[in-house]
Amino acid sequence: MTASANMTKDHHRGRLIVLTGPTAVGKGTVESMLLQQHPEVWVSVSATTRQPRPGEVNGVNYWFMSEPEFQSKEDAGEFLETALVHGMAHYGTPLKPVLDHLAANTPTILEIDLQGARRVKQKASQMGLDVVYVFIAPPSYDELVRRLVGRGTETEEQRAKRLETAKVELAAEPEFDVVIVNNTVEQAAQDLWQVIAQEYGIDTD
Repeated sequence: MTASANMTKDHHRGRLIVLTGPTAVGKGTVESMLLQQHPEVWVSVSATTRQPRPGEVNGVNYWFMSEPEFQSKEDAGEFLETALVHGMAHYGTPLKPVLDHLAANTPTILEIDLQGARRVKQKASQMGLDVVYVFIAPPSYDELVRRLVGRGTETEEQRAKRLETAKVELAAEPEFDVVIVNNTVEQAAQDLWQVIAQEYGIDTD
C-alpha cells in the first residue's frame, strides 16, 4: 500500500457510495426519497460540457463548463472519472468535492452508470480510495420492461435500445458489493440508508 493510500484511508471514515442500476429501475426516485428523509446525505454533482436545459441550475443539476475548461480540469487530474456521451458532450465527476465531503465524514453518494462505476473502480484502486458499490435491481426483468414502457417517454426504437443496455447492466450485478431490489421505493430507500448508516457509523435506532 502506498503512503497516499494510507493517507486516504486515515482521512475517510465512511466510504464513497457509488450507486448504479439499469435504466428505468428508479435510481433517481429512490435517491430523492432518501434525500427527503436524510438531507444530511450529499450527492455528487457532475460536470458537463452540454448546454443547460430549461430550468437546470449551475451547481445544482450539473456544473456547466466549456470544452476547453473541462479539458483543462481533466488534464490537471481534477476528475474522479470522465466520459464522452453520445459522442457529443463530456461528463465528469469532480474529485475535490467528493474528497472534501468524505474527509468531513459526510455521507457521500455518486450516482452513475455502469461504465462510470467501472471507471471509478479503476481510479479509486489507483488512489487507495475506499468505495462501496451498490446496485439497484428491479424485482424482475419483466417488471423493468413494464416500468420503462409505463414511463411513456421513449419511442419503441429507443425503448429497444434501452432494454438491450439494461440486459448488459443486469448481467454486471455480481460486480457490486451490495444489491438492493427496488420492490418499493420506500423500502429501497430504507435499505440504501442502512448501507450508508453502517458505513458512516450512524445509529439507526
